[in-house]
Amino acid sequence: MPRPKQRTPELREHVRSVAAEVLARDGVAGFTTRRIAAQAHTSTPAVYELFGDKRGLVREMFFDGFRLLHAQLDRAPLPAAPHAALIALLERYREFVRENPVLAEVMFSRPFTDFEPDESELEAGASVRELIVECVRRCIQAGVLDGDETDDAHVLTALVQGLAWAENARRLGSSQTSVDRRWRLAVRAALAGLAPRP
Repeated sequence: MPRPKQRTPELREHVRSVAAEVLARDGVAGFTTRRIAAQAHTSTPAVYELFGDKRGLVREMFFDGFRLLHAQLDRAPLPAAPHAALIALLERYREFVRENPVLAEVMFSRPFTDFEPDESELEAGASVRELIVECVRRCIQAGVLDGDETDDAHVLTALVQGLAWAENARRLGSSQTSVDRRWRLAVRAALAGLAPRP
């Protein structure tokens, strides 16, 4: 009689967690199903059964990242004032990239040549985009920002991602005070550039 399989939700979560650790430590070249299985103390066939293949595991990390980012952005009510709400939302985005650099790389840099998100996978970010665009829309309606809400949202999220990666790479300053000052400077300059002209 064959042995019962132990492909539990707990094992699935454990393998995902180990995969993130392997990617952070060993990079894309070291991200193999065999290494992940060994580090997770399970078998390579178990990883394949849980995720299909390496691409399936990367895909799962991609979805997890957007779920976590949405939860981070939506974790508490934002300030009532549109301008303050947008700044708070951008700060939450910064925190996510800073605290989850591996997931952020999978989500935004697409480091795996064999993983190119298709249309359904790109929809994973739709709820995140909606949160940001809605916050920008409120600023436009309040006269704080001008222009197209989607264009403005793209500019601001690209700014946050770039600054957060620079911060993670320790290229934004040698002290937290200088890093925070440069963040404020960049966000203030971007918002001023998107504000209505007199």
